[in-house]
Amino acid sequence: MLGTIRKFSSSVYAKVFLFIVAIPFVFWGMGPVFQGGKQNTVAEIGKEKISVEEFVNYLKYYSSNTEVLNEKNINKLLSNFVGEKLINLEIKNLDIILSDESLRKIIRNEKLFQKENEFSRLEYEKFLVKNQLTTLTLEANISNQEKKSQLFDFIGKGIIPPSFIVDSTFNKINQKRNVEIINLNDIFKKKSNFSKNQIEKYFKENKESFNEIYRTIKFVKLDPENLTDNKEFNNLFFEKIDEIDDFLFEGKNLDFISKEFNLQLTNTISVNELGKNKKSENIKILPDELVKIIFKINESEPTILTEQKNQFYIIELVKTEKVQKEIEDTSVQKQILSNLQNNIKRKSISEIIAKINSKSFRKDDFYAFSKNENATIKKIKLDNANDDKSLKKEILNQIYQSPENKVILVSDVSFSEIYLIYISNIKNVKIKKNSDDYEKYLKLSKTRIEKNLYNTYDTYLRNKYKININYKALDNIKNYIE
Repeated sequence: MLGTIRKFSSSVYAKVFLFIVAIPFVFWGMGPVFQGGKQNTVAEIGKEKISVEEFVNYLKYYSSNTEVLNEKNINKLLSNFVGEKLINLEIKNLDIILSDESLRKIIRNEKLFQKENEFSRLEYEKFLVKNQLTTLTLEANISNQEKKSQLFDFIGKGIIPPSFIVDSTFNKINQKRNVEIINLNDIFKKKSNFSKNQIEKYFKENKESFNEIYRTIKFVKLDPENLTDNKEFNNLFFEKIDEIDDFLFEGKNLDFISKEFNLQLTNTISVNELGKNKKSENIKILPDELVKIIFKINESEPTILTEQKNQFYIIELVKTEKVQKEIEDTSVQKQILSNLQNNIKRKSISEIIAKINSKSFRKDDFYAFSKNENATIKKIKLDNANDDKSLKKEILNQIYQSPENKVILVSDVSFSEIYLIYISNIKNVKIKKNSDDYEKYLKLSKTRIEKNLYNTYDTYLRNKYKININYKALDNIKNYIE
């Protein structure tokens, strides 16, 4: 419904515009509950009222044409929307401006619009055509983004961190640590010999979880050759893309569009979320990104137009089906064993974490655990937080966040590596001002201070502008869209 319009926000350049906006203000939250108000007002920011129509237009413009506009995504977009409003109010309040001459210089120095390091009017016009933009729209976006950049410079630039903060930053990354490690996975493996009865029992109790969803689709790839008999992405190509977009908005299906534009359809394909067919074979003609999109298609709007890496596709969902897998299936057997192993992991890990949190798992307990489980203790010397010769970076990050003489449990995201670690020694270090790396850590310190300043400024904005959300009007929007 709302996702059939091709938008500038899907382009790389627009994503750059949105990046700076989203980071500092995404954490401010939705504010207090709107106690009253009219149905056509979705939010109040200070004295400014935001109409339902304005927010719906924002949803149309910034939601991806393949993104399901569910409650979670609408709340996220509302948060970004209010964040942008706050920024614009501050820009106006601080009288931040950008002259026409400054805007001209920014555009002429933008690499996207250059050829052989010189501004090219042709490249500029090609960018406008490709992204279906007018000059006014693009220049307004660039101007707004530059003003936002000036606001953030106003908040955080000009900071010179004192030497003790630079030392602290350097030390956090470069201090040397001696650690003793027990690989818990070695222990879990010893407890993972499961009987046939255990496997069968697990399958019977969790049979529903071994259903696999397949989506049957037909699709066509759009390119200049099959749409315009030309190899160039010219204006005619994008005009035809817009025509197709309009037909989809009118509810036309893929067969209609194929006949209208003389397109050759692919065969009907059934695919699961892993990009495999019912014979567990990879479907090579479907990129991974396209498979993800297929599983986001709403059955009430089965035909979509999508763009992936400058490639356009029309995809039509034919049917969705649930296939029950049997216990004899090799993938089922592997999954059951993995789940049973994970159950043992979760139970053991929970018990250890509970003891660590209650401060009843100390150095002596670490050695006793090693003895009771017949587990080897490996001693490692770490030169810095990036010394990943023996351990993954994400494991190192957890080690370097913990104090000396502390027992900790660490793991990677997938729990493929789980360790019980005793931090036996920490040697702190300092950096000299004449060091080649001093400037690097000065900048790191400055970045951290700026981040804290943004957080403080966020608190200041919440106190300065009262933010109220009309949840009744917001619910009406969600119900309409869903």
